[in-house]
Amino acid sequence: MSTNEKATSAAADVPQPAPATLAPEEIVDQLRAISTRMGEVTPLTSAQRKALRGRIRTSNPILQASINVIGALDNVSQAVGQPADEVRSLQSEANRWTAVEDELRTMLNGVSGANLIRRLRIDVLAAQAYAIGTQLARDPANAILVPHVEEIKRLKRFSRRKKAAPASPAPEQPATEGSGTSGEPEG
Repeated sequence: MSTNEKATSAAADVPQPAPATLAPEEIVDQLRAISTRMGEVTPLTSAQRKALRGRIRTSNPILQASINVIGALDNVSQAVGQPADEVRSLQSEANRWTAVEDELRTMLNGVSGANLIRRLRIDVLAAQAYAIGTQLARDPANAILVPHVEEIKRLKRFSRRKKAAPASPAPEQPATEGSGTSGEPEG
């Protein structure tokens, strides 16, 4: 083993400091900065996305063969308004952005999962705090906890209440001309 290889091996064995974890606000700022540099970004509604996906019917082999048709004859290229090289470039770009889409989806799934675990942890701590506070509030020495425990009880009762269904108005009977309440014609 040469001296240079030993130095490289020794450097690899030294633990490297982990990059600093970013605060959520810093990540939001960086994502917004990236978003402004991404170029074409088109938010769509679910319905629009579904409609567009429904219109895409061409498999990749057919797509490749169709691009070859564009490149085979200038008349075809002129008729579609794009040379084959530009269509291939557009296809390549779409494939590359699919990787970005997958990475963002994976990142979102990870962030969402981590936040769900945080919220569960908070929920467990809150339940423990309430249980402990309820026990301690029984002792007059801990009277300061009584209003807090009572507030939690009130909020729990309020959240368990079933919301009253809005009273649906009775369907109105269409009034017919000349009919009174007695069933006799007006006159």
